[in-house]
Amino acid sequence: MSHARLTALWTLAGLVLLAVNLRAAITGVAPVLADLRTALGLSGVEVSVLTTLPVLCLGAFASLAPAAARRFGTETAIAGALALITGGIALRLVPSAVALFAGTVVAGAGIALGNVLLPAVIKRAFPDRVGPLTGLAMMLMAWSGAFAAALAVPLDDAGGWRFALAVWAVPSLVALLVWGPLARRSAPPAPPSSSRNVPVSLLRSPLAWAVATFMGLASLMFYVLMSWLPEIMRDHGVAASTAGIMMSAMLLIGIPLGYVVPVFAARLADQRVLVLAVGGCMVAGVGGLIVAPGLGWAWVVLLGVATGSAFPLAYTLLTLRSPSPAVAARLSGMAQTGGYLLAGFGPLAVGVLRDATGGWTVSLALLLVLVVPEVVFGLVAARPGFVRTVGAPVPAAEPVAVR
Repeated sequence: MSHARLTALWTLAGLVLLAVNLRAAITGVAPVLADLRTALGLSGVEVSVLTTLPVLCLGAFASLAPAAARRFGTETAIAGALALITGGIALRLVPSAVALFAGTVVAGAGIALGNVLLPAVIKRAFPDRVGPLTGLAMMLMAWSGAFAAALAVPLDDAGGWRFALAVWAVPSLVALLVWGPLARRSAPPAPPSSSRNVPVSLLRSPLAWAVATFMGLASLMFYVLMSWLPEIMRDHGVAASTAGIMMSAMLLIGIPLGYVVPVFAARLADQRVLVLAVGGCMVAGVGGLIVAPGLGWAWVVLLGVATGSAFPLAYTLLTLRSPSPAVAARLSGMAQTGGYLLAGFGPLAVGVLRDATGGWTVSLALLLVLVVPEVVFGLVAARPGFVRTVGAPVPAAEPVAVR
């Protein structure tokens, strides 16, 4: 086997392990919140902050990823991200509320960096496999998140809350051991060259803003429904256990779609038909919850299709609309910074509206209204073309750094 082939396989293994570690450290916490609250004496406000903090971290730290990749190299930055995830998980094992929150921030920072740099690595190392590998990453992220949530309570019962949280340091450490050699072998970042024009700012690109807004609204819809769907169904007479199963079903529907949608999107020159399909399913699902909540299972299926397709499509557009890995990292950082910050406040806003109005109709109507800009910006983002910046030509694609 040639050295280049071996390096490609090692990079592929690294991508798989990276994707596996971008959700488990977050989703494995919520099911053991009761034990954490009792053991550490957390207040209701502190529990609410703890559940919102990871999503806010994904947005707050995403903008640092492109700069880290330029300064240290993409592979080194990813190795650093995995070190942060591992260290954050370890820090949460200290029996202290301060350590719990600090560890959550550290792990969230690592996950944010990994989220942003994943599409850049795919764009550079496997430019002819963007669809399948993005789909694989999306599927693994969804699967690992669901798997961690499902195992949390059995692990807690077997060894306590520390054991339930500590388990997820193992796959992150394994991933770090894989990315370490890649970081050592990768070429150092190229110094700026006067003969090469680099995009100055994506903030002046309408297409970049369209991709970022579409991702932000898709993320908001997902996190709002993940947070409140069980309560919505319970308030309409559904048993608590059934409401929980409904949310699980919505998440499970997204696992195969996480693979299928990117593969299909990458084969199309124009992805607008997918945006319209996502919008149609979202309108039907949310509208159904308003006018006929008794048909809850039908709306759950439609919402599973909508949310399970929207984020993978947005994630794929980060790569498809980028002419080079460097631009993919920048666009990913921009989109995920705004997207996750918006998504972090979405569940809070919907909950406040529900308390203010005494029901879910106004909150769900707000989601319906937000589908309009989601589709409008999605249609702009899905048109063929690359992100450009004013006064700077599109840079050439970067070669894979292999030594």
